[in-house]
Amino acid sequence: MSIVCVFGGTGFLGRSIMRRLGAQGATVRIAVRSPDRVRKVFHGSERDRIEAVRADVRERASVAAAVAGADAVVNAVSAYVEKNGITFEAVHVRGARTVAEEAAAAGVGRLVLVSGIGADADAPSPYIRARGRGERAVRETFPGATVIRPSAMFGPGDALFGTLADIVRLSPVLPLIGAHTRLQPVFVDDVAEAIARLLERPDSAGNTYELGGPRAYTLRELAELTLRLLDRRRLLLPVPFAIADIQARLLELLPHPPLTTGQVDLLRADNVASGALPGLRELGIRPKSVEDTVPDDLSRTR
Repeated sequence: MSIVCVFGGTGFLGRSIMRRLGAQGATVRIAVRSPDRVRKVFHGSERDRIEAVRADVRERASVAAAVAGADAVVNAVSAYVEKNGITFEAVHVRGARTVAEEAAAAGVGRLVLVSGIGADADAPSPYIRARGRGERAVRETFPGATVIRPSAMFGPGDALFGTLADIVRLSPVLPLIGAHTRLQPVFVDDVAEAIARLLERPDSAGNTYELGGPRAYTLRELAELTLRLLDRRRLLLPVPFAIADIQARLLELLPHPPLTTGQVDLLRADNVASGALPGLRELGIRPKSVEDTVPDDLSRTR
């Protein structure tokens, strides 16, 4: 394929998608609210096959312009907090529908929607419910769309081990929300590789994939691993969800909140692949483990 339009291309996953597709030889069109940010995220030869356009999934005209002439579209936009007019409904439901509608109208051949394990249109959590409703909206509008549901992603600059490491460096106590919640961390580059392969596989159209790493861990186990890698000792303090909710609502007042109510909601239930849907193995990808990459990532920031 020649032109792939990626919404959310400067985000954590988006950056990996851009680099993987660029290495594959595709011309990648980044559709972002602030095109100037592209120059801060990508450097040197990485920019050679990148075209940055201004687009906001809440603005139909900008979406239509972004997808025009594209062979494929990837929607990797995500909002973890509602503020400044950005709501879960606007981004994950109406925005996802708009991207799907405009992609269909433009005759785009392939559409991949990045959702998440646990997405449920009937969930009590506004965030998780919006992800589920967004999947449904895309299916109604673009039946051949491929949906991917990654577990918690890790890699350089992630919000999982990076956040744990930051707390360890700053505090004698490491608070744990959902200490016994199980996660199946998946390497961000493996998710990007999966997307690249799905775009090349017509048989993936209309299917949903759950992407998880090779093993599941409790959050407490991940915290203990982080402490070992940083060679630190900290008191692990379980935090009840009722208190975590209050903390998250207060922290969401900050420009860049370290904790959101959406993240707290995700920790209320295990975030692991069900086994009922295809995943990385079916795409011929051997997932990297936490132990494969995290030690090097953290050692560079010790």
